[in-house]
Amino acid sequence: MRLFGKKIKTSRILIYLLIVAITILMLLPFVWMLSASLKLNREVFEFPIQWIPPHPRWENYLDIWTKIPMLTFVFNTAKITIIVTLLQLFTSSFAAYAFAKLRFPYRDVLFLGYIATIAMPWQVYMVPQFLFMREIGLYNTHWALICLQAFTAFGVFLMRQFYMSVPDELCEAARVDGMSEYQIWWTIMLPLSKPALSTLTIFTFVFAWNDFLGPMIYLTKTELKTIQIGLRMFISQYSAEYGLIMAASVVAIIPVLVVFLALQRFFVEGVASTGIKG
Repeated sequence: MRLFGKKIKTSRILIYLLIVAITILMLLPFVWMLSASLKLNREVFEFPIQWIPPHPRWENYLDIWTKIPMLTFVFNTAKITIIVTLLQLFTSSFAAYAFAKLRFPYRDVLFLGYIATIAMPWQVYMVPQFLFMREIGLYNTHWALICLQAFTAFGVFLMRQFYMSVPDELCEAARVDGMSEYQIWWTIMLPLSKPALSTLTIFTFVFAWNDFLGPMIYLTKTELKTIQIGLRMFISQYSAEYGLIMAASVVAIIPVLVVFLALQRFFVEGVASTGIKG
């Protein structure tokens, strides 16, 4: 028994060490980015790496606001991200309730067809989508990005899986009490789905905030660009200001960290609960 217990303790220690090693490897790029953001351009790629700069250049965090219209880019990114996140939470939860709790002809077929679009790469329909947006006059506007990202099959799938775990008896009892389907969705399903909504919020916020291809294709005016496109302004034809790029990247990642840390206690619960019942 003692030998068996020692084997368990040894294996557990090895697992912990492996987890710590993997965590350090994943954090190294972020530590390097933070370190590079406090260096001169010529010091960024010095070897061996000086993780703590002897003379930190805090001016980089001031220069990024004057070299490019950083404040405008942050505002544009926040505007698009917040609107897209709210729209996805609304449309995904609304459609998921219909697919999970309502009975109508070809419901499962429609759901499978909609979910199958997840397997289709965006590059396949990127050109016709662009042509359509240009034809309806949304090219070079934020509405092009907002409309394209307001609906998501992944969000519907995530929310439906959670709603399937809610007992049908709750909805039946509400219907007996005279509540409409809209009232059931608003007063019963939404309050119960906070973990799933938090999970979808994190995924949507991170994707919309870090989106690069969409703004690059649909936005050409400087006053409309997002922070991910704005980072390219630190790269000229012959050189790149890597210290400023890293400083701007640190600023860009802060909102994502804030959202994740604020909702992390719901995240694991949401991921687990959305797979209870399929």
